[in-house]
Amino acid sequence: MQREEVLKVASLARLNLSEAEIEAFRLQLTDILDYVETLQEVDVDGVEPMPHAVDVSNVFRDDEPGESLPREAALANAPKTDGRCFLVPRILDQKNA
Repeated sequence: MQREEVLKVASLARLNLSEAEIEAFRLQLTDILDYVETLQEVDVDGVEPMPHAVDVSNVFRDDEPGESLPREAALANAPKTDGRCFLVPRILDQKNA
C-alpha cells in the first residue's frame, strides 16, 4: 500500500497521523491486503456461502413471568433512594412537566 493511500484512508476516517503512524499503518495495511490476496487463492467452488462460521440458533428464552426482585435488593446499589424508590435529579422544570 502506498503512502498516499494511507493518507486518503486517514482523511476519510478523519484521522491526523504522524509520520511514524503513517508508516506503521502502511505496513499493517499492506500485510492485511497481502493476507486477503492469499485468501483469494483458496478454491471455494462448490462451497455454499454461509452467514456464520458455526451454526447459530435462537438462544433467547421464552418471555415468561417470574419472581420479581425484592425492593431492598433492587435499591441496594442505587446512589440515592428514599427507601421505596430511586431518587434521580430533576431534568425538567415544573412548567415543562
